[in-house]
This record gives sequence, C-alpha cells and structure tokens, in this order.
Amino acid sequence: MSKFTDQQYLKTDQYRDSTNLDARVVLHQRFSTNPYGWFRWVFDTLLKLPENAKILELGCGPGYMWKENVNRIPAGWNITLSDLSSGMVDAAWRNLVVTGRAFQFKEIDAQSIPFEKETFEAVIANHMLFHVPDRPKAIAEIKRVLKSAGHLFATTIGQNHLNEITNWTRQVNPGMDFVSFGSPFTLENGLDQLKASFSPVTLSRYPDHLEVTEIKPIIAFILSTSHAAEVSEENLAKLEHKLEQELKEKGKISIQKDSGLFEAIK
Repeated sequence: MSKFTDQQYLKTDQYRDSTNLDARVVLHQRFSTNPYGWFRWVFDTLLKLPENAKILELGCGPGYMWKENVNRIPAGWNITLSDLSSGMVDAAWRNLVVTGRAFQFKEIDAQSIPFEKETFEAVIANHMLFHVPDRPKAIAEIKRVLKSAGHLFATTIGQNHLNEITNWTRQVNPGMDFVSFGSPFTLENGLDQLKASFSPVTLSRYPDHLEVTEIKPIIAFILSTSHAAEVSEENLAKLEHKLEQELKEKGKISIQKDSGLFEAIK
C-alpha cells in the first residue's frame, strides 16, 4: 500500500499533528501570486447553501478554511468538522475554539461516515480524497449522508501541480520511485470518479502560481513530505546551493500550481 493511502501512516506520522501541513501551507500563504486567497475562493462556493444548512467537512485538517472565513459564516449553519487523525481534529479545535462559533468536531473515516442517510445539505472534502484507500466506498458514503440535491465540494490538484518541487524532491531522494500523492484523485481523473455517483459534476480551477523569494521555505516543504526520511543530506545541501544561485540570478523562483474544485450534486 502507498504511504499516501496508508491510514495508519497518515494518522501516526504524516498527519499526527499539523506540523507538516503547516510547513506546506506557509509556502502558499507567503508566495502565491493570486491576491484572492485559496480558502476564500473555496468558501465563496459554499455561500449558495441555505441559511440553515447542515455541513460536514471530511479531512478538515487544522480548520484553515473556517478560521480564515469565520466572519463570513452564516449564523444558521450547523458545521461538523472531522478528520481521520485525532491530532488534526485537536488542531482544528484549538484554532477555532477561540472564534466563539459553535463547531462540532469528530474523528471520522470517510469510508464509514457515522451519520444517518440524508443528514447534510453539503459535504466538503478539501484535498483529501486522494488519501482514501477505497474512494468508491467513500464517495458512496458521502452520497448516502447527503440530502436530495445536496452538494459535494471536493478540492484536489492537477497532475502538474508543484511540478518543480516534485523534480527537486527526486533530486534529494536518489533512486526513489516517485508517485505524486494526488495521483489517485486529480483534476484530470476525479470527474469520472464522481460522475459514477453524482450528476451534474462541474470543475473550477483556481488560477495561481508561486513566486518564491526565499529558499528555506522550499526546503521546509520538501522535508515535510512523506519522502523526508529518504532525503540525502548531501543532495539536499547541493539543491539548496543550486536554488540560492538561481534566486540570485533571477530574483525569484517560479513554481507552477494547479488546484481546483469539483462541485457534485446528488
């Protein structure tokens, strides 16, 4: 089994707390060129929901989207935030308890959602379906707990997302058989997976790329990934030197991004 869908590894290592994810989010927060932030863009899509909507987020992580948009949340929404990792649920609680909003928090495996059928107006799956071992089962569970005409909002990445970082990671992991973490559910293959259970399904892409002016956040990003244990310190030092030279010559390092959102209706 790939590390990317190994639930034990995800819970006890990669996402035992928010440290690794925080290191990756920092790179986007500091160096993204789109001034209209990702979490605000995703949240805009939710605003079509009813004033009294019941909402479930699967794989909520540290609750970044809700923290950033806390003043935009309709007062009548009933929101349950969940994650496979208890550490992530704890991080979300810590980030959001100070907001004064009434969120509910649960540890949930998307393959077995502990709610009755037709409970929610919306289910959100932000950058998490590629981690699910049995996606058809999870998608069926999402459909089951959605009300008629309910919405699934599922974000993910394209196959060329952060391609430069992928290539640098290969350089510091000699001999590694590298497979993108997002490959099981991407902007390219996710549509067909969702169409088997939902109609209609639409895709929106978020226009953005990175223009990085410091090398340390790139190195921190690489060291936060599941490949960090295989990193060669010698190769990492060589990469850092190479990137410093490129930054000195060009003044910035450009990194492509490709993220987007599927909206699927039951």
